[in-house]
Amino acid sequence: MEELSYYEILEVSKDATLAEIKKAYRKLALKYHPDKNPGNKEAEEKFKLINEAYAVLSDEEKRRMYDLYGKEGLENQGGGFRSSSMDEFMDIFNSMFGEAFGFGSSRRQKSSMPYPLDIDIEIDLEFNEAIFGCEKEVNIYYKTPCKECHGKGGKVQTCDYCGGHGQIVMRQGFMTFAQECPQCKGSGEIVVQKCSSCKGSGAKVNEESIKVSIPAGVDIGNRLRVPAKGNVDNRGFRGDLYIHFNITDDEHFIRDGNDIYIEVPVFFTQVLLSEEIKVPSLEGELSIKLNPKVRDKEHFIFYNKGVPFVNNPSKRGRFIAQIKIIYPKKLNNEQKELIKKLQESFGVESKPQKSIFEKTFEKIKKWVKH
Repeated sequence: MEELSYYEILEVSKDATLAEIKKAYRKLALKYHPDKNPGNKEAEEKFKLINEAYAVLSDEEKRRMYDLYGKEGLENQGGGFRSSSMDEFMDIFNSMFGEAFGFGSSRRQKSSMPYPLDIDIEIDLEFNEAIFGCEKEVNIYYKTPCKECHGKGGKVQTCDYCGGHGQIVMRQGFMTFAQECPQCKGSGEIVVQKCSSCKGSGAKVNEESIKVSIPAGVDIGNRLRVPAKGNVDNRGFRGDLYIHFNITDDEHFIRDGNDIYIEVPVFFTQVLLSEEIKVPSLEGELSIKLNPKVRDKEHFIFYNKGVPFVNNPSKRGRFIAQIKIIYPKKLNNEQKELIKKLQESFGVESKPQKSIFEKTFEKIKKWVKH
């Protein structure tokens, strides 16, 4: 089978910008994160590939070498992505998404329960709710131990694969590392006869409605930790709830991290006449003074007018207004006459190519004669 390129793995084009690569990584890493796909080896391998691709394409020098020579070029330069531990991939993921406010690294609980103590859910946010923060009422479903089998799922015995340790030691080259036992899922025990009450799940499912405060500035890829709102174990200890976000796009505002972009259409006459225009921002109106030197796609940047940093609300990103100059698609006779008069009023200045190329035309005539 043909090996996918790093660009194909991240589902971006070869000329993708760093921002596009980062956005694609966030989306895919969240989708295939091991915590969201427990026991899914295919998702785990996909997660590794996504991190491997991001580690290369997000680094300017590694990306250049990869574009020129492929993976072989990276290996020859000592820049390959060689990792044998899942923790290293998790570090890349967590470094992207931060840790304060419960975002980023999870303190997953090792437990003898047949289910994880932490819970991951997704909620939908409107564009403005993510920018300014909000309060949401969320329905969650959590597990408590089955009273009949005390959360074990039935009659159990020591796992013969790991000897009851819950982990197996793997050796790769000169490196040795431990991983969760694939047979008992880290519990050290296996069920030999399922509980008739819980059908082997070891749990009873409960429903709860909670109110959650969403801080200003959350983005896709962030996750919010709500302490002690996860599943419950035999000791009465309750895991945590982790909330992931789906955020709707806005019709006019485009978000890139903590920066906000807006495209501002202006008619060419507004530019020539140096008009002052008003544009909407996250805080109301902002003024832009046009002038004849303004070019199409030029940026007017307003600092500290963008999205609040989720870990530092006093700091904000930029608000960037991109000018889009509009020219008339069609002129009527009256408009044509007015344009001609305007052009004539500038004299020689209105036909710059004539004076610039006059000598060139004469030179070409001499060339042709020869």
